[in-house]
Amino acid sequence: MRVLVAEDHRVLARTIATGLRRQTMAVDIASTGAEAERMCLLTSYDVLILDRDLPVMSGDEVCRRLRELTDPPRILMLTAAGELTDRVYGLTELGADDYLAKPFDFTELVARVRTLSRRTPKPHHTVLSFGNITLDDTRREVSVDGVPLELSPKETAVLRLLMRAGGAPVAHDDIVRAVWDEHLDTRTGVVRTTVSRLRGKLGDSCLILTDKGEGYRLCD
Repeated sequence: MRVLVAEDHRVLARTIATGLRRQTMAVDIASTGAEAERMCLLTSYDVLILDRDLPVMSGDEVCRRLRELTDPPRILMLTAAGELTDRVYGLTELGADDYLAKPFDFTELVARVRTLSRRTPKPHHTVLSFGNITLDDTRREVSVDGVPLELSPKETAVLRLLMRAGGAPVAHDDIVRAVWDEHLDTRTGVVRTTVSRLRGKLGDSCLILTDKGEGYRLCD
């Protein structure tokens, strides 16, 4: 299960993330509403734990925007606004899937997150194409001109991210967050190494260009 905690109180965010990781969940953290939206666009999260009172973009606005996606994450509103009218508004007007008021019991938070994850619909059969490359996102199969290509899970994940960008550059840090997690030291060469192996396997079928200061992008 992959969870995003959108909370600007750093200590609380780290506490929640640490506790969920101990429950064998993969957890990322966003400290602003704009960051939370961007991360949800780049990564498929099962559950978003969303504080309503976020800087830059409010949690309410994040919830509204994510509800416009084809396959949004399940959203658990976590907020100090715990009156009945606040809960009703969050669930009916904003489209949140669940609502938990602060202060809260952590065991209840875990139970609600697990319940929401079980409600996540099965993914649609998605096939991505770029040039002569096809990626069956459901079967995790990659082919070039119809010929199967053997890629590692990380190589497939990086390729998927670049294909979804459609030729637009994807930042190094965004690749780290989407394919690994925020605990990976961004100064390591793991992304560069993975992209290098991917380049070698794709050969002349597709180029992965390095845009200095921007990241990586596909070019057919």
